[in-house]
Amino acid sequence: MNAAAIDLPNASRRRFMGVSLAVGGGLLIGFSFGQPATAADAPVPPVDAYIRIAPDGRVTFLVPYAEMGQGALTSQAQILAEELDVAMEQVTVEQAPPSDALYGSPLLVEQITGGSASLRGAWITLRAVGATGRAMLVAAAAKRWNVRPSSCRTREGKVIHAATSRSLDYGDLASEAAAMPVPKHPVLKRPSEYRLVGKPVKRVDTPEKIDGTAIFGIDARPEGVRYAAVMACPVLGGTVAAVDAAEAMTIRGVWKVIHTDDAVAVIGDNTWAARKGLAALRVRWNEGANASLSTADLVAAADRALDQEGLLATRTGDVDAAERDAASTYEEVFRLPLLAHAAMEPLSCTVHCEADRCEVWMGSQVVARAQKAAAKATGLPLESVTVHNLLLGGGFGRRLEADYVGQAARLARLVEGPVKFTWSREEDMRHDYYRAHNHSRVTVAIDANGRPLSWRHRLAAPNIMARFLPIYQKDGVDLDAVDVAAGPYDIPNVRIEFVRHEAPAGLNTGNWRGVGPTRNDFITETVIDELAHRAGADPVDYRRAMMKGAPRDLAVLDLVVEKSGWGEPLAKGRGRGVALCPAFGSHVAMVAEVSVEPSGAYRVDRIVCAIDTGIVVNPDVVRAQIEGGAMFGISAVRYGRITVANGRVEQGNFDTYPVLRMAEAPKVEVHIVPSTKDPGGVGEPGTSAAIAAVANALFAATGKRLRSMPISPNNLREA
Repeated sequence: MNAAAIDLPNASRRRFMGVSLAVGGGLLIGFSFGQPATAADAPVPPVDAYIRIAPDGRVTFLVPYAEMGQGALTSQAQILAEELDVAMEQVTVEQAPPSDALYGSPLLVEQITGGSASLRGAWITLRAVGATGRAMLVAAAAKRWNVRPSSCRTREGKVIHAATSRSLDYGDLASEAAAMPVPKHPVLKRPSEYRLVGKPVKRVDTPEKIDGTAIFGIDARPEGVRYAAVMACPVLGGTVAAVDAAEAMTIRGVWKVIHTDDAVAVIGDNTWAARKGLAALRVRWNEGANASLSTADLVAAADRALDQEGLLATRTGDVDAAERDAASTYEEVFRLPLLAHAAMEPLSCTVHCEADRCEVWMGSQVVARAQKAAAKATGLPLESVTVHNLLLGGGFGRRLEADYVGQAARLARLVEGPVKFTWSREEDMRHDYYRAHNHSRVTVAIDANGRPLSWRHRLAAPNIMARFLPIYQKDGVDLDAVDVAAGPYDIPNVRIEFVRHEAPAGLNTGNWRGVGPTRNDFITETVIDELAHRAGADPVDYRRAMMKGAPRDLAVLDLVVEKSGWGEPLAKGRGRGVALCPAFGSHVAMVAEVSVEPSGAYRVDRIVCAIDTGIVVNPDVVRAQIEGGAMFGISAVRYGRITVANGRVEQGNFDTYPVLRMAEAPKVEVHIVPSTKDPGGVGEPGTSAAIAAVANALFAATGKRLRSMPISPNNLREA
């Protein structure tokens, strides 16, 4: 791969990149994280938006994405440091303030950390910025030495002129570099020149997480803060009717009881006093329309929706004709339950409201939306709301919502001084934005050789993107909901239908780690596995025969087969399953090995994954994300199910909604395919592939095919 130059035409260059002298000296480089603007009236980004090179050579980088364990701070600093040609130790990373205009993702438009999009969105922009800064520093050195810029090179924060053995630190040149022209064609490094990209650089957030100095949303403690325990109506969508605070106010440390239409809060000198006060509170609720709602109601409604004709999402060939000509037909219905996010850190938001300003501390995947939620709740203009986005103790899509910020701000208006509002684990789990009930019917026309002639997939699900991110819907179809609905296979006739089926008002649904593919990959890969079994074919060979148009998927399949020992004999009660997941710009193949006892008790012994995610910035981050994603997926297979009775979510903590424990965790091997393609996302495809691979492995071990989740030992018990 040759060196590449980013072409920034004059009009857009002035708006994409702003350069100036920093106060106190140094070089400031500001730029828009989105696509370079072309409109004549596009705003010029402030020059302190992103990068500062100080006179001492330190580089400060404002990262627009939240850090929730996925390595965003490290990987993006690596990209910048690589192209700027500084050591990682010279870079200080800070969280950027809220601004969709300045920090909006090129892929998601807004300042959103999700969809495995952070690195994908930053890749081109950060390389261009780093290369621009490097070129300007070289130009400044060349001017001072009166030599050609092409005779200079850079290395770890220095410009070097080898012919005369001279060198200058970036800090010495930063002020002069600010006066240099912004290059129209900043030249990017060749991959062969990378010293940081592709290397397992240590994470920048690890030391403070080890020594306890890391500040998460729940750790915010501004001066004078009081502590609040909050509670919404136990019935989904219910409201507050009346509050009797007499007993709560007798508890030592309780300071005040407040409420809005949708929540009550007890404020105390400490969290324990607030929680004791909340337990003593007597609240009468308006339970509303969901007072008798049950899981059976939700399942029946989704089944009815599945009988409706859906909006056309994909159509190739003639499915009707293929079904008429089929030698046989496969048709099955799949039912997937509500799932909670169950992040380790419960929701928390600290707010200090005053007459003319509001200050907010929290951990959010949507910091600009959080600012807007606080502004709306307080009635203040956006510029009067200051937001501090701290580390997240897990997001998984739950913190893509700003409901907890709005709730905290509405309550904070009723008190003086800063208050930390913390949801209990039970409150967090019972008022989640759940992965919704999803039902699918898949019909496959099969030829005389057992191969699919056509693929018809109708799915009933909410149109979450209509609310959350409208650019990801088309003609009424939620494009995320239908992602991976037919897999990477060469099937000549395909019809995907989307039936919009919303949950009852008050039962909130949202994005869950892996989003659409976590639903559809399990369904698609289960069906393909069933078809292979019907045809008497090996599941890998069956897939390979249908993947001529998917070379990257075929390559990861071949690699995972090699590394997993596919085809080697296993003892009775053990099984292997395979699954593919082409999603988020990455291509994943996964093999799961399981052991099942006659009682049905089972464990996942081993996960082997092959991934082509394009150019890898940090292989340790890739491996960690696949490992974590696989654990998340296995948890869903074994335990994941939220149920509703009398309008109330029945699960409340890890005793009733378990997650995979360390003793249950399998060995995970991750094999990365070398690639020169642009980076893909890695935070989510591992979850989807693990769900499907484990389900197929359980079939291989027991002969029992299950089309709903979770899979309990009772489902697998020998007759």
